Amino acid sequence: MPGTLTPIDTERRPQRTPERRTDDPDHGDGGNGRRPPTDKRTGGGGDNDNWNDRPQGSRGPREKLKRYRLGVFFALAGDLMFFVAIVSAFFVSQASGHFDAYNNYINRWLPTDIPPVLWLNTGILVLSSITAEIARRKMFHQFDVMEEWFGLGKPTSRRAMPWLAATAFLGLLFLAGQWLAWHQLNLQGVMMSSNVSSHFFFLITGVHGFHLVLGVGALIGALVGLRYSNQVENRQIIVDCSVWYWHSMGVFWIFLFVLLAFFQ
Repeated sequence: MPGTLTPIDTERRPQRTPERRTDDPDHGDGGNGRRPPTDKRTGGGGDNDNWNDRPQGSRGPREKLKRYRLGVFFALAGDLMFFVAIVSAFFVSQASGHFDAYNNYINRWLPTDIPPVLWLNTGILVLSSITAEIARRKMFHQFDVMEEWFGLGKPTSRRAMPWLAATAFLGLLFLAGQWLAWHQLNLQGVMMSSNVSSHFFFLITGVHGFHLVLGVGALIGALVGLRYSNQVENRQIIVDCSVWYWHSMGVFWIFLFVLLAFFQ
């Protein structure tokens, strides 16, 4: 079951209990004054857990994770609007045409045949999304988080790092495939300025490629955080946010690929 470092709720008692010293080495929580994590989560993301029963106004790792997720989703909303604007211009340009002096309808849109490597690239990106999700779920595995709380190393990082590194490698492989697709089109004499269709092909794949470069940078940053950060909640946040960004880029690409492959 997934978990995170959180204090558990305790029932308020009417009588006052004597305070225990947190610096006592015989204290059961290891001297840090905190209790081991006990909240249960589903799906590795903290949904349907027991944080709704916490006292009003309390703050903890769960709330911190939610704030960072919201920040990522707000940023992605801006990216979504940008891609929607490009796609809208794509369809408008495709349907634009005019009649010449002889009443002949002229449309300069010439469909661009996508290179076959883009099919392979799509499969690579889907696979990378799977490895990224595995890494994210490894960071919220309850027993590994418990071990970290007791000071038994960094089992969450140790289990998530290979999957996160595989995701970054697959991302670089996807970018290499995109460059190869551009190179193949250039060899065929298809440039960005060749026609309206090729202009949008290079624009769409280039903008998405730039966003994916940012995603690879985020994954590399998450790997560095897994190596050097000592707080498990910080490592959970950086991996979680990086992976959600990566998932979004995968969804965007599938939509754009279908557009380029079947709607020209």
